[in-house]
Amino acid sequence: MMDEISSHIMDIVANSVSAKAKNIIVVITKDTKKSLLTLRIRDDGVGMDEDMAEKVQDPFFSTKIGKKVGLGIPLLKGTAETTEGSFRLTSKLGEGTEIFVSFNVNHPDLPPMGRLKDTVFVIVAGNPEIDFQFQIINDGKEFVLDTTEIRALLDGVPINHPEVLTFLSKYLDENM
Repeated sequence: MMDEISSHIMDIVANSVSAKAKNIIVVITKDTKKSLLTLRIRDDGVGMDEDMAEKVQDPFFSTKIGKKVGLGIPLLKGTAETTEGSFRLTSKLGEGTEIFVSFNVNHPDLPPMGRLKDTVFVIVAGNPEIDFQFQIINDGKEFVLDTTEIRALLDGVPINHPEVLTFLSKYLDENM
């Protein structure tokens, strides 16, 4: 297992980036009353056919040249199943991929969330050419970060400009 849910998010988003996605949506919902944490990551990358979508769930398969194993997706699936949750991967060639995972928040084997603010910051700063939407709902309280909205306000200033990154870091600190 990975040490934190944030590490899983980083890994799946890296897969989306590798799949040439231009738009990536990450939705994290925690409902303490229902003992439920869900994670949905959807991209508009190259997608996969049904056979490939099945193979990437196997830890002894990798789409990366020179690698014999690909552990990110199988580890996420294993974490979900270990914590009495579920895992679903859907994909279509030329349209993109969506991963949906649920976890029981009260299960003793559920890894901590980790520093989600730092994860969001690194993802946005490290991939300035991609549009991201992060929607985080914690017991009904919602936070949304949409880089398309930020870009519109920046009027051509790159999202990874140092002053923008300073603002983004403070904004995430105040709101997450």
